Amino acid sequence: MMEHSVIFPDHRKVCALGQGTWKMGKSALREADEIDALRAGIELGMSVVDTAEMYGNEEMVGAAIRGLRDRVFLVTKVLPGNASRTGTKEACERSLNRLKTDYVDLFLLHWGGPHPIEDTVASMVELQQEGKIKAWGVSNMDVPEMERFYAVPGGASCAANQILYNLAHRGVEYDLLPWCRERHLPVMAYSPADEGRLSRNPVLMGICWMRLFRPRSARCIWIPGKP
Repeated sequence: MMEHSVIFPDHRKVCALGQGTWKMGKSALREADEIDALRAGIELGMSVVDTAEMYGNEEMVGAAIRGLRDRVFLVTKVLPGNASRTGTKEACERSLNRLKTDYVDLFLLHWGGPHPIEDTVASMVELQQEGKIKAWGVSNMDVPEMERFYAVPGGASCAANQILYNLAHRGVEYDLLPWCRERHLPVMAYSPADEGRLSRNPVLMGICWMRLFRPRSARCIWIPGKP
């Protein structure tokens, strides 16, 4: 797994394929299976586990990583409405309590909101200094928003931007990906299989089958769902 990896600005190295948990934790009947699935992924080397306070499943994620915390790169997110100067830190404390951990590896602002970004960034930097988070970043930010973040004190310490990116949604290739690449800013793609819809694309399926059965060709590894 680590043959395909991402290096963060603080030199931490993680597997490029992670596990998302959006829409998990909605059914008590499925919870045990979901926990088992996350734990199996961690055992296979998919150390990144991504959640958010909005998902309402941080307790379930905390149960899944119990006993495996040192092998997990844990990501969670603060809702924009909570990302004020004091609210960001309070939201982080609540997430830590639900996740049953002392720190998160990456704490993201889920999307732009009503509070001044200077206040959000200042709180993120303080949380980092306090050891509550190892790094902070943003999600769903385009180039103008990223430039505003980089312009405020501490904003250039942003460690990642998590965005929608897959074969059906490629607009970020024109400006955002080059902008991040120039600054060595890691990009996290959510819904890389378009929530499973790409698994039903006849062209992609034809390519996979063609490569699968072509002699001495590279295998097409098809992983449905959202990592």
